[in-house]
Formats: sequence, structure tokens, C-alpha cells
Amino acid sequence: MQTLTAIIRARKGHEDAVRAALIAVGAHVRAHEPDTLDFFVAQDPEDPCRFTTYERFTDRAAMERHNAGAGSQGFFRDAGPLLDGPVTVVTATEIFAR
Repeated sequence: MQTLTAIIRARKGHEDAVRAALIAVGAHVRAHEPDTLDFFVAQDPEDPCRFTTYERFTDRAAMERHNAGAGSQGFFRDAGPLLDGPVTVVTATEIFAR
């Protein structure tokens, strides 16, 4: 199982737009990406500008399709100018799940 965790910071005042763009990615995943097994988005209650995604894929190829796909590309097209700095991305191979 391939995973990707992203830490995304919205510029102050743009939290709602970034949140909506992330939810749109989730809707795209649900409708079009059967090999994206899970796509979770969280917003930090202490710092509403900080979002975290946790994404699970059947394999690396599925992750690469997701990253190159319309949902992810649309997010960066629409929300990219609203972000506060680069997105921190960590990819890994899942070794334990409950």
C-alpha cells in the first residue's frame, strides 16, 4: 500500500477557499479514482490555515495517476495562489493498518 501525507498552509483569509478546493479533490477521487483507496482531509482547529491530507493507494502507479490527474491538478490550479508556501509531501509504504 502506498501512502501520501500532505501538509498544506492556506494564506490567512483564504482558509475557506482552500478547504473547498480540497473537498472538491475528494469528490473527484470518489467519482473517478478506484485505485485511491482512502482520501482524508483534516483542518487544524488551533490553526485553521493548516490542512493535512492522508491518502492511500493500491500502488505507486495509482498514486502517480492521482497526482497527475484532474482532481490534484485542479486543486493546484485553483488553490495554488492561495497557499502560504510549498506543500510538504511525505510518501511511504504502509506497514501497519487497523
